[in-house]
Amino acid sequence: MNINGGSQMKRVLVLFLCLIMVVSFTACNSTPKEPEGTGDADGGAAESVTLKAAHSVAETHPYHLGLVKFKELVEERTDGKINIELYSNAVLGDERACIEGLQMGTLDIAVSSTGPLGNFEQDFLVLDLPYLFKDVTHARTVLDSPIGDELMASLDNIGIVGAAFWENGFRNVTNSKRPINALADMNGLKLRTMENEVHMAAFKTFGVDPTPMAWSEVFTSLQTGALDGQENPIAIIHAQQLNTVQDYLAITNHVYSPSALLISKITMSDLSEENQKILIEAAKEAGNYERELLSSMEVDQLKELEEAGMTITRPDLDEFIKTAQTIYANYENQFTEGLIDDILSMAK
Repeated sequence: MNINGGSQMKRVLVLFLCLIMVVSFTACNSTPKEPEGTGDADGGAAESVTLKAAHSVAETHPYHLGLVKFKELVEERTDGKINIELYSNAVLGDERACIEGLQMGTLDIAVSSTGPLGNFEQDFLVLDLPYLFKDVTHARTVLDSPIGDELMASLDNIGIVGAAFWENGFRNVTNSKRPINALADMNGLKLRTMENEVHMAAFKTFGVDPTPMAWSEVFTSLQTGALDGQENPIAIIHAQQLNTVQDYLAITNHVYSPSALLISKITMSDLSEENQKILIEAAKEAGNYERELLSSMEVDQLKELEEAGMTITRPDLDEFIKTAQTIYANYENQFTEGLIDDILSMAK
């Protein structure tokens, strides 16, 4: 009998049994780790995720201040499990680039004017018809009605969740050539417009040379004289300090410019139903805050622009309105039937 061999076999057997016991103990006392940023349909799983939110203007603009409010609401209501990182001044791209980022899932949230959305969903172009809205109350009434709901729902077709309408305000014209006191003073001006066919068609009827350009390029083009002017709401003219490269501001109020808080459908699909609801509700609440902030700031902004040296004119708009009507017939068949009339009928 080989005594040493038998002892060795016993030692191997003991070690093998110990190894089995260790593996069994470890398996019984471990639980699978929930991947970060995932959750079940009922919101039962804890979420921990950072979402990127972007816009294209300065941090003094109500867009940014509204997003700060949105961030506070979301982080508070999710107990910090969803964190929002804010990116301003088009550092993640202009509005069109942000919309495309939402579609691809490379960007989570964006606040954008609705102008570029018409390139993706045709009915959004109706909002860019000149003098469609009588005043801010009319515009908000329409956007907060089933008409606005249907427009937002249409974005599902392009991979975007339309969370809430925000506001950019009525657009006005600035230039470096001359004061605008009548429609004839617009003739021949080379103005930057958004990449939006309705905007461009409207300005052609006003005698302008419309030049679509990404917003990130506009200031330099105004500074060098490559452009004579541009058109935007007062809040953007003020926040971007366009008074330093533009001498004249005309209150034309030619288009009411809504904006929207948009969320990537890809991002939303990774969140629980509870947190999806939190994002939508926070977007609407922050949107109301942003709208009121925009309205309350405008009087002081106009005063500051005038004090900084801008010449501000208020031309008679009757001729502008009459001329603008000529493009309505060209577009009414491109929108959902009756949409223009439904919007006009809601004016009080």
